[in-house]
Amino acid sequence: MSINNLLNFQIQKIIKKFIYIKKKNKYIIKKKNIKLIYIKFKNIILFNKNNFYTKLTKKYYLIKNFLNKIKFLKKNIYDNIELLDIYNQTKDIEIIYYIKKKNIKINNIIKKLENICIFTGKNDKLSCYLNIKSGTGGIESQDWCNILLKMYLKWAEKKNFKIKFVKESIGNINGIKSITIKVIGNYAYGWLRTETGIHRLVRKNLFNKKRHTSFGSVFVYPIIKKNININIKKTDLRIDCYKSSGSGGQHINKTESAVRITHLPTNFITQCQKTRSQYKNKITAIKKLNIKLLNFTFKKKKKNKKSISWGNQIRSYFLDNSFIKDMRTNLKINNIKYVLNGNLDFIIIKNLKAEL
Repeated sequence: MSINNLLNFQIQKIIKKFIYIKKKNKYIIKKKNIKLIYIKFKNIILFNKNNFYTKLTKKYYLIKNFLNKIKFLKKNIYDNIELLDIYNQTKDIEIIYYIKKKNIKINNIIKKLENICIFTGKNDKLSCYLNIKSGTGGIESQDWCNILLKMYLKWAEKKNFKIKFVKESIGNINGIKSITIKVIGNYAYGWLRTETGIHRLVRKNLFNKKRHTSFGSVFVYPIIKKNININIKKTDLRIDCYKSSGSGGQHINKTESAVRITHLPTNFITQCQKTRSQYKNKITAIKKLNIKLLNFTFKKKKKNKKSISWGNQIRSYFLDNSFIKDMRTNLKINNIKYVLNGNLDFIIIKNLKAEL
């Protein structure tokens, strides 16, 4: 294949990826949204709504950053098409080097945008909690959990995610019994959620040199703010209004302003009689119900953690043979130190793509 045909093939491949990224990331919708957000900015400044301004600013710059990358890609792709035409006319070899250099920059941005396309989960954009717990294997398992923690900390550093230590239980001699860390950054949960499961280590025992198997469980869950609403069906609610109780005389509420809401599927009940406005009391009661349902959802998820045992493992690490096998994708890696040094992206991406 000639240089001209090779470069033309590469450019056409880039164009296909570019079109896919625009479609997958809803480019047209985002372009419309950024105009609407700009209009909202003016209203926020006018009415001095500081909290909403902060949230909207974050959303604005996320979309703006994506649109700028698309703009950059479009310009550079067209530049390379024109440069290739010039090369066909002049046969100037320097143009080839320039096109190749541009293609490297284009492919780096495309790779990052392609990674975002694989985050299809509802909460993938959020930060998350990561819990590591030692399983069967005693002191060896506690040491293994410490190794897993270091692996995730190195990975987070490479991704520029912030880490906060939430809860830690130190092991008897060395290592850790359990630990929970907070991973803060865009798409932290999306990146880490497929790491949930049992991680098995096979190595020679540190003390008696016999072959030993250790287990550690990893559980990842998103950090959802309390003001995020759960979709509650109207048919699932029973709303009762009654006269609020209080001190006697003129303070007795003669209208049915107090509100009691029952969520029929869970039998959760919230009520409010703070104000003399039935509408305001109803809004407060719904907010209380929303928080109750959120807490209930997360407690349910925690109960669904799989037990630490052989049957639920997602990955095996053979330390002495420097070999890793991912059970879900059948991916085999012959460099265990490379992975334990925080290079997890290629394993995570393969698992995320398997979900698509």
